[in-house]
This record gives sequence, structure tokens and C-alpha cells, in this order.
Amino acid sequence: MSTQADTFQHDFIRAIYDHEDESATLAQLTQQPGFKVYRNTVIKASIDALAANFPSIVQLVGTDWFHSAALIHVRAEPPESVCLIEYGRRFVDFLRDFPPAAELTYLADIAHLDRCWTECHIAADERALEPAQLAALAPDLLLQSVLRIRAGVRWHWCATQPAYTIWDANRRQDELTQELNWQGEGALLSRIDGAVVWQPASLGMCVFLDVCAQDADLQTATGKALEAESTLDVAALLGTLLAAQVFAA
Repeated sequence: MSTQADTFQHDFIRAIYDHEDESATLAQLTQQPGFKVYRNTVIKASIDALAANFPSIVQLVGTDWFHSAALIHVRAEPPESVCLIEYGRRFVDFLRDFPPAAELTYLADIAHLDRCWTECHIAADERALEPAQLAALAPDLLLQSVLRIRAGVRWHWCATQPAYTIWDANRRQDELTQELNWQGEGALLSRIDGAVVWQPASLGMCVFLDVCAQDADLQTATGKALEAESTLDVAALLGTLLAAQVFAA
């Protein structure tokens, strides 16, 4: 049941982010100079939050381009939480459909990796699976095991772009010193001891993790990964994932 207070709050928020759609009931308020200052402050805070949450995009396109794009997104998709580190859940889709970014075909994937970093950073703490726990299982039980992925782990495969190489260089604020190989790349991110670390991921690794995330057993995940990447070394893959503390205890 909507109350008068709910209606006022809805109209007030809409007036902040969309000055062309102001409620007539708020006209006296919104015409005051103080409200315009407040509006500018709130919108700037939202844009600054996006810039902080997507530093690789700022690094790639520059501050002016980013702020212009972010302003459009902020007005269309205001923050839903006072915790602005969570803001930007739909910014990746916005960039994918944003006409001025049409020639920057890798931009949405770079934004996706920035978002993965944030999600790893704010995820709940979970104890990682110890390699000895897997090693103690008989082979048949090992294949039937379901390996649950820790909350602080993300991965992403970009089928046609060197997304990881571009993102890694911009995240570290390093210059790209090599010629880009325009083919698919993946990334694996994991929070270990409070710090988010990342490494490249093959197609087989990403498929393996996709299947594990669906609560499939190890045998099924391995089979799907080998279908995607026939040369995948499964033993080496498991070793890499255990070292990255991908699985929960």
C-alpha cells in the first residue's frame, strides 16, 4: 500500500536524477537554488562511484568521455543502495548498447572484468578447500564430488577479444608493450587473504567453472571442459584452481 510519504520519496528521487520529469507537487522545492546544488552533488557522487568501480574504463576512454557516458547511465539507473561500491551492476550492459562505444568492441568485456573485481572484493569470506581433502578421496568418489566455488571468485571468457590482456594492463596502469593478438581470452579472479588477484583463464577453465557453478560433479565438469578444449591438462587445471583458492571447503 503506497503512502503519501512513499509517493513524495519516489518523486523526490526522480526529480534528483531526471530534472525533465519533475512532479508538480515538488515544483516549489525543485526551483530553489539549494535543491539544484543538492542534485548536482548527488549526481556527481554517483558518477565518481562509477569511476571508482570501473577504473579500467576510465583509463581507456579518458575522464571526459567517461563522465559524459556515466551521466547518461546515472540518470537512467540511479544507485539502489547507499553502499556505492556496489553501484554499476548494469553498467556493463549499458556500455554494450551505448552507440558511442560501438567501435570499442572490447569495452563491455573490460567493464565486466572491473565488475568481477568489485564482486570479489566485497564477497563474503569463505574458507578454501585444502588440496589434501581432494587427494584423500578414492578416484570414484573424487569424480562424483561437487566442488562448490567460493563467493570471492569470478571468471569471464571473451570469445573474440583480448579482453584479459587489455584489462590487466589498464588495471595495473601499465603500457601494452606487445602486439595484441585479437582472439578470445579469459580471466580468473579470486580474493586471497583480503586481496583480489587475477590470472589468465583458458576456454576449458571457464567452461569447467561454469559447469561447477551449476552444482555438477567433477566428472561432468571435466567432460564439458574437454569438449571445449581438447588439449586441456585436467590435473594441471585442478592444481591451478586449488592454488587460486577457487573452491570452498
